[in-house]
Amino acid sequence: MRILHTSDWHLGRTFHGRVLDDAHAVFADHLVELARAEAVDAVVVSGDVYDRAIPPTDSVRLLDETLRRLSDITRVILTPGNHDSARRLGFASDLLREGLTIRARVADVDRPVVIPGPDGDDGLYVYALPYLDPDAARETLPPLLADRLGEELAGAATEGARTAPGTSRTAAPETAGDRPEKTTGDPPGTTSDAPARRLPRSHEAVVSGALRLVAADLAARRAAAPARVPALVMSHAFVVGGLPSEESERDIRVGGVDSVPSGVFASLGGSPSADECGGLDYVALGHLHRPQEIRSAGGAGEEGRPNGPDKAGGTGGPDHSSRSGGTGGPEAGESDEPDESGPPQQGPRPGPRLVYSGSPLALSFSEAPFPKSSVLVVLGPDGVASLERIPTPVPHRIETVTGTMDELLSPAWDHAAGAWVRAVVRGPMPLGATSRLRERFGQVLAIVREEDEEAPRERIVVTRAADPLEVSVQFLTEVAEREPSPAERDVLARAYEAVLASHGGE
Repeated sequence: MRILHTSDWHLGRTFHGRVLDDAHAVFADHLVELARAEAVDAVVVSGDVYDRAIPPTDSVRLLDETLRRLSDITRVILTPGNHDSARRLGFASDLLREGLTIRARVADVDRPVVIPGPDGDDGLYVYALPYLDPDAARETLPPLLADRLGEELAGAATEGARTAPGTSRTAAPETAGDRPEKTTGDPPGTTSDAPARRLPRSHEAVVSGALRLVAADLAARRAAAPARVPALVMSHAFVVGGLPSEESERDIRVGGVDSVPSGVFASLGGSPSADECGGLDYVALGHLHRPQEIRSAGGAGEEGRPNGPDKAGGTGGPDHSSRSGGTGGPEAGESDEPDESGPPQQGPRPGPRLVYSGSPLALSFSEAPFPKSSVLVVLGPDGVASLERIPTPVPHRIETVTGTMDELLSPAWDHAAGAWVRAVVRGPMPLGATSRLRERFGQVLAIVREEDEEAPRERIVVTRAADPLEVSVQFLTEVAEREPSPAERDVLARAYEAVLASHGGE
């Protein structure tokens, strides 16, 4: 089964005041053509298609058109992330056109989208988990776990713990006023006795609960299938070992913790059905914008093998190689882990491949050095047969230039002209520096001054008796690192006199 994995489109996002609608439209065209050329069996979009809960009209129009074009070619499965509104994205999802599935309800986490194989039998199970906000999902999940798995909470009224394996028994202190709003579309009555039926307030607890539901369903389906059917889980979460991008991902910490251990996916949340069901094969992750693969020991949690991004160029299987020549960034090439691409080895089944597709566009200057891509993964009865990162278009060049003013104006930075530029200026920044930089590069979207921290700074004390005009001269001297000219002093004097006149000479 050929699956195209993408996430974190963030439609409606701006880049330092620049609207990204044109870049998103270019990506949409690329994705549609890629799905057609590769004859994929499904496109999975793991959250954050929009940048905010109420997106601009143009963004809604672009998403509608893109999903229509994709669903004319193949199946499309989409889940909300922490930026999307699950309520709005999932509205009327049961009435959508054939070929398009939007899974926004927690109650549907163990209801897979079944992708048929070439012979018409089940070819792939796709379990689409929406972003699970701990404050809401900790109340929605316990009734589902009780009704479908028979899980009971031990001492829930006092500590909010549960008896199923794999999760901490204690929860943060809580009061009746802590109860969050029930998730849209979940069964009636799921919060009626919430104070006595809450999971611990953490991302690990709610993702684990959802995965236990998945494990039970997967075990039943595989037991009835004539051959092993691969399983894919979509999840929007911060998995331990992942590398975030500065200035990009929204903070999702709850109780000071924002991550989910990678071993949770291998053990299916500590499910007693983890071994019986045969395990997951691929986890299509969203949330982190840098493309990377998280290494996880099969069922051994975080201790069996260090986590980190996949090696540059190390994700291609026997049938496919990375077209981007490496997508993990500088850190990715520093890993000492063995190359584990291709089909699983003989022996105990390893844990699933945990892969972030990353955002298709650079959404901050810190993301620009890392190539953007979508993931083409091929799955068979033995799991992942091959995995390939396919670069996405780059409609706008993004550059960070660093140096003194003389260095930035030198020919050494000629290649940055015409790009979207962040200028990091070291040392003195004379008056007129901003206009000179914009004349030099064209589109300077951010200017950062990097001062020498070891250089001594004069302490300037301003009192009520100080001459305001002299204070203005001192400020200008400090900022421009030179004495103001006679003409500049004259401007300051006239401005000061105008202020005095407007206040009646006081």
